Amino acid sequence: MDNDAVISTPWLPLEEAGALVQALNDPARLWPLLLDLMARHLPCDACALLRRDDRAGTGRAGEGVLVPLATRGLSPDTLGRRFELDGHPRLKAIAEAGDGPLRFPAGCELPDPYDGLIPDLRQRLHVHDCVGAPLSVDGRPWGMLTLDALNEGRFEGWEGAIAAWARLAADLAAAMERRAALVGDGGTALRILDDPPQGLDFDPIGASPAMASLLAEIDTVAASNLVVLVLGETGVGKELVARRLHTRSPRAAGPLVHVNCAALPDALVESELFGHVRGAFSGAVADRRGKFELADGGTLFLDEVGELPLAAQAKMLRALQNGEIQRVGSDRHITVDVRVIAATNRDLAAEVREGRFRADVYHRLSVYPLRVPPLRDRGTDVLRLAGLFLERNRARLGLRNLRLSAAAERRMLAYPWPGNVRELEHAIGRGAIRARVARPPDGGVLTLTPADLGLDEGEGSTLPATVPVPQPRPADLPELPLRDAVEDLERRMIREHLDRHDGNWAQAARSLGLDRSNLFRLARRLGLRE
Repeated sequence: MDNDAVISTPWLPLEEAGALVQALNDPARLWPLLLDLMARHLPCDACALLRRDDRAGTGRAGEGVLVPLATRGLSPDTLGRRFELDGHPRLKAIAEAGDGPLRFPAGCELPDPYDGLIPDLRQRLHVHDCVGAPLSVDGRPWGMLTLDALNEGRFEGWEGAIAAWARLAADLAAAMERRAALVGDGGTALRILDDPPQGLDFDPIGASPAMASLLAEIDTVAASNLVVLVLGETGVGKELVARRLHTRSPRAAGPLVHVNCAALPDALVESELFGHVRGAFSGAVADRRGKFELADGGTLFLDEVGELPLAAQAKMLRALQNGEIQRVGSDRHITVDVRVIAATNRDLAAEVREGRFRADVYHRLSVYPLRVPPLRDRGTDVLRLAGLFLERNRARLGLRNLRLSAAAERRMLAYPWPGNVRELEHAIGRGAIRARVARPPDGGVLTLTPADLGLDEGEGSTLPATVPVPQPRPADLPELPLRDAVEDLERRMIREHLDRHDGNWAQAARSLGLDRSNLFRLARRLGLRE
């Protein structure tokens, strides 16, 4: 299909067809515009365009996942949801429907994925008329259009018009792909980066100006070979930034090796990074490659790089300067071709001034700093991300749907999220379980309130970005000698900070304002660590 074919669509006004053609090079504008026109011409309460991506979601082979690209008339969190075909029989039936639209009868027992997601003042939770049309491009499944109404019989006699809009959507998708191929971007305009890494349960969803600016900057610097330092608070998704840098780089076919620097024992840091030869130390029974060698030809991601001890930083300098490493116990130098990406939630410049981080290593790592915005600066992105976690918890709990009340949405937008996306994920997971225990779902639809989420401190109120350490009142002071009392308080504070950070010593050390090795020594002296 060429541009003239879009314009000559006889049932579409010329002005509207022209607007669609002009938006072909901007998917963020094209798909919302298409749905705006659909909602204007078709009798629907809600409509959505979903793109098929078999890599998204759980990542299990053979599963199809639908990613919403645009919606109209649905709650804001819908854009963040990921609909697995195997978990949504109506969507699966649409995907297998062939060429024409599929309209479900009013008494269809198959659960509708949008039940509870169409805001309705009369609190009607369930869709009563539903039609969907699969979209194909060059003979391969591309996605689908869905239209829903809260009243029965709304789409009676509209099947032909819906089929015409589905053909137009498929033609637009095909035109976009051809245009992308002509300009040589390899189709990246249509690529969906929604493959969550192991250990993280969220993806880089967001349409706020802060996130749009960050993603554009990531995609620009990814094409270079510069060392990148990813900065940001805990839980903002720094690992996801590193993965996007790698997948958008010329090294995408090479390995991406992840090193959690906070988890490396001080005695084994050098071996883990650079490898060792047999007999280098007790227990070295064979030669072993380090992470720099494993990442040869690809990318090495040094997560929580601020936790590296000074001795290890000194030995890493040569690797950062010219790609030379030396295995522990070996005199031979090995040259590796590695792009380094580092991440930290520390202020490394301040760490340098305090003598806790080497200035030369800092300047080697911060060639191109990227700061990931905290969730409180991303506006309505919090609701999109909530949709992702709501859908995952819906599947785990076996619900027809899991949604947010209007009050919960307002409270989430007002809350400062000191733990960022990870805190949001945990709040929804806990809230879903609390709500499921507290009350039965309404026809299989469970609605989360601010109280379920633990965010019921009052409309518009905000919480401090950090939780203060409770200080003992004079009446709570133990009747002990001063030295014993000080040690008792140190034990209590260390235990409290470890509990707060789920046993993570590095994070506990940061919150206490201590170096990790100093905290280890203090804990051993107090009998808290072997």
